[in-house]
Amino acid sequence: MTTNDSPEQLTLLRETVRKSRTKEPAGITSTLPVARVAVDVSLPHLDRPFDYLVPEDLAAAAQPGARVKVRFAGKDLDGFVLERLESSDHEGKLARLRKVVSAEQVLTPEIADLCRAVADRYAGVLADVTRLAVPPRHAKVEGEPLRCDQPPPPPLSTSRSEWSPYPTGFLDAVARSESPRAIWTAVPGADWALAFAQAAAVCAASGRGALLLAPDARDLERLAAACTAVLGASGFVTLSADLGPTARYRAFLAALRGCARVVIGTRAAAFAPVADLGLVALWDDGDDSYAEPRAPYPHAREVLLLRAFRQKCAALLGGFARTAESAALLESGFAAELIADRTVIRAAAPAVHIAGESDTDLARDPAARAARLPKRAFEIAREGLRSGPVLVQVPRAGYLPSLVCQTCRAPSRCATCGGSLRRTGGSGPASCGVCGRPAADHRCPECGDTRMRAAVVGARRTAEELGRAFPGVVVRTSGGDNMLDVVRDEPALIVSTPGAEPVAEGGYSAALLLDTWLMLARPDLRAPEEAVRRWFNAAALVRPTGTVILVGEPSALPLQAVVRWSPEGFAAREVEERRAARLAPAAKLAELTGPSEAVADLITRLRNLLPSSAGLEVLGPVDVDDETVRAVVRTPRAAGSTLARALKDAQSTRSAKKSPGSVRVQVDPPSFG
Repeated sequence: MTTNDSPEQLTLLRETVRKSRTKEPAGITSTLPVARVAVDVSLPHLDRPFDYLVPEDLAAAAQPGARVKVRFAGKDLDGFVLERLESSDHEGKLARLRKVVSAEQVLTPEIADLCRAVADRYAGVLADVTRLAVPPRHAKVEGEPLRCDQPPPPPLSTSRSEWSPYPTGFLDAVARSESPRAIWTAVPGADWALAFAQAAAVCAASGRGALLLAPDARDLERLAAACTAVLGASGFVTLSADLGPTARYRAFLAALRGCARVVIGTRAAAFAPVADLGLVALWDDGDDSYAEPRAPYPHAREVLLLRAFRQKCAALLGGFARTAESAALLESGFAAELIADRTVIRAAAPAVHIAGESDTDLARDPAARAARLPKRAFEIAREGLRSGPVLVQVPRAGYLPSLVCQTCRAPSRCATCGGSLRRTGGSGPASCGVCGRPAADHRCPECGDTRMRAAVVGARRTAEELGRAFPGVVVRTSGGDNMLDVVRDEPALIVSTPGAEPVAEGGYSAALLLDTWLMLARPDLRAPEEAVRRWFNAAALVRPTGTVILVGEPSALPLQAVVRWSPEGFAAREVEERRAARLAPAAKLAELTGPSEAVADLITRLRNLLPSSAGLEVLGPVDVDDETVRAVVRTPRAAGSTLARALKDAQSTRSAKKSPGSVRVQVDPPSFG
């Protein structure tokens, strides 16, 4: 091309170059030419699969479960191939698959079916669930050599010592490749991790896979150690979001390719692709870490129960305490109770008392019911320190996390932002817990007093006070960023927040459960259930010869449940009370949060969609802030699927019409209050 070329010649040259660079599109494959694709679109009205033609050069790689790129609404979007078909029901012209991102079939048919079921149960969108089920791709990891030789199954003679206190029917049924479902209430001091590993070994020996979930990283480490002892280091795969993106995807591929029959993990592993699944098990289902904070907000317990039902495998929910949901499963007949004989429980449980529970206690210490650390609690701690560590559970972390006026007891608040004042140490002025500003010149707006006192005492201040009361005794704290995993069997005071209690070698000699009123005072439907769960978990760490004392109101039913060591009785009572109040799990609830007009519009559409027989009730809306309101809708439990479907349809209509305002829909919210 030169400067002397005419415009016609330049045009001809450009057209020649363009044609030379343009490839003729590949033909469409003759074998299963249509791919049904789940496109990564979170709009409710587009929550359905779409059909695309499969080019010949992509036919081998575009298999069900593979990641692909498709043209959708003028953009290239990600998606998963769900299935290949001979033809499409779509009457118009089909677009082609743009690209196969990876031939790795990461979305197996079983998991795709589970994702659809979870989306429908929670009135959500399939694309949101597949993001939870399938971790982001790392091409380098896919290309790594990965040995996936299936390890030999462990022998059927694997020790069942941890299951000896319980009826043998459940494990025997698992060994026969049957699908029993059980709610397991562990005896105090039971090594639940070892019991889970032994159950998984029995399942693997039958030629089927197992999926075991733990609530957090600390419990997952215990479970991994138990599985290593029972199954061997290569006998299981650990899958957790805490691994990091690359390591998580590597573990996901190891599970997908069948490197082990057993997969363990936290909430992120609920959708793990376990081949020929025979057992799903979850420890401590009341732990709030099992509730997914991302849409559509599924709970790991419900995901596993859906898997058990759809894939016809065994299910096991275990814990020292029992949730109302577990009690409802027993009541409905969906699961059977797995619990030791009462004499075995009494022999394994420590002695449990409440401060001021008898006239004798009150005669010895008239302030037993009012003092934060009554005389009997000191005596139990002193006696326990002679033979081992003593656990002290405190509901709040920090030093003095909440202050009130010394004279009128009015809450002390920041003059700048209105946040609660607190003390973070033994010296220096109080500061705001929100903006951090010091409050050296604080004056009570009610009475003018400048003095403040603690409304709530935190774990650090408690440790400081106990250090002065027991000179020469080691005092350690566990909670927040300073979590202890294990403590030695030697005299020490271990001050812990709920859920951060370390395991003591040989068990604690005693436990003091302080400020029980504070755990019961939370404005939440689940406050009593959560408090009882925390207390049982702490008391179960105490050796059978030890003593547990709760500091609180002796007549309170939650405290009495711990004294009697009757988690099953407390859970059954919770279900009865919630049935009378028409609350979960006796009813189906959904929480709607968003702008006032949008929430009102969604409720109106919901009323029009649901038949009168559904028994819809609307609670609220109430103001959350200046721009947001919250309403709760509920129906009887039997109409739960109808409610979820109607919520999805109403959201789809609003999405299709581009109605203003976005409404957050959460079915079965974990907290309600």
